[in-house]
Amino acid sequence: DFHQEVDGRLESRLGRNKIGTTKKGIGPAYASKIGRNGLRVGDLKEFDFFESRFRALADHQMRSHPGLEIDVEAQLEYYRNISGRVREMTVDTVEYTNASHVGGKKILVEGANAAMLDIDFGTYPYVTSSNPSVGSVLTGLGVSPGKIRGIYGTVKAYTTRVGEGPFPTEMPDEGPGSVGHHLGTVGAEFGTTTGRSRRCGWLDVEQLKFSTLINGYTSINLTKLDVLTGLEELKIGRGYRAKDGSKLTTMPACLKVMSELTVEYETLPGWTEDISQCRSFEDLPANAQRYVLRVQELLGVPVRWIGVGPNRLDVVD
Repeated sequence: DFHQEVDGRLESRLGRNKIGTTKKGIGPAYASKIGRNGLRVGDLKEFDFFESRFRALADHQMRSHPGLEIDVEAQLEYYRNISGRVREMTVDTVEYTNASHVGGKKILVEGANAAMLDIDFGTYPYVTSSNPSVGSVLTGLGVSPGKIRGIYGTVKAYTTRVGEGPFPTEMPDEGPGSVGHHLGTVGAEFGTTTGRSRRCGWLDVEQLKFSTLINGYTSINLTKLDVLTGLEELKIGRGYRAKDGSKLTTMPACLKVMSELTVEYETLPGWTEDISQCRSFEDLPANAQRYVLRVQELLGVPVRWIGVGPNRLDVVD
């Protein structure tokens, strides 16, 4: 896909200021969508129309990126060969989703990435190209706001980030014995798409509160609590102060401000007990309970699920 090659070219031009993209072509594909010269799956039903659109898009990309070569005929032949199979799997998702809702079906929508990678609300420009927040449920599926019932926020018991961008509570991996090393190795923190090591740090409640404000979570799924096992003390980032010492009441709109801020921490005692077999809140060590309850108190949203191990059923509900 030439969007992938364009993605790589754009990232390389940024040099030390690179975004940290996966180079999968996502950003350039969204750019084509917003530029109104992109292709839609439904276009495959009328292949002559698809072909004319494809040729125009390929020509635009080659003119915009000197040196980019696209084998238009080969790609059109590929799409012609798969168009039948794709059409068989394609439906009007707006009609399908809403009809399913009317029919009493339960619909679960899963969002990827995170609120702080949202193109509008995240740490721009170090973000993804879409809106991984609750608004995309409406714009992505074509359902009305009144159809949404529960909104569940999934968050780790600590903070991670893959790629570039500001990370106020980051604890760099300084080798065995460091908090960053512990979180990264015990938590197996590697990017799903790229395999890159994720950056790790203490839980950032300021970012969680901002995410909660945007998404309106009705309850929280707190995952990977077990990764904190073995740390003597735990810290929760619960406030930001700007370079001049003033307290920040929301996420900074300017990345320079965010890169220079100071985090105010609250310290809690850790635990050493294995919690992977816990299946009720009362089974958790006292200090683990204290940590969960404090997070719940700071967010003002109930924690319904707690992840206590790497397996699907390692959950306190």
